[in-house]
Amino acid sequence: MSLLDAAREVRENAYAPYSRFKVGAAVRGASGRVYRGVNVENVAYPEGTCAEAGAIAAMVAAGETELVEVAVIADSPEPVPCCGGCRQKLAEFGKPGTPVTLATVSGKVLATTIGELLPARFDPSHMDKC
Repeated sequence: MSLLDAAREVRENAYAPYSRFKVGAAVRGASGRVYRGVNVENVAYPEGTCAEAGAIAAMVAAGETELVEVAVIADSPEPVPCCGGCRQKLAEFGKPGTPVTLATVSGKVLATTIGELLPARFDPSHMDKC
């Protein structure tokens, strides 16, 4: 199963009773294992969780801290970009060249990278003391 297929499959489990905008995400850890996540809404906005954050949390819970590929899918007219917070989360666990596939359920695909999504990432080097 491809990473995009894993995201497509898990998307059906999203909890989106308010927006009805289901998002599925899958990340591949450095080990090759695939971790999935969905958006989980909460009536007390903005207390929900993005699909990308859920997939990353599953990866970290399994003991991995490096992702090597990302796929995100939603039922939208164009491939849905990751929110700013998720871009930073992806940058925390992936390299700038890590491939990201953004897709729609109708088949539109946008291939990009973490570095293209977040060109001016904040990283640990910014916290180094001179």
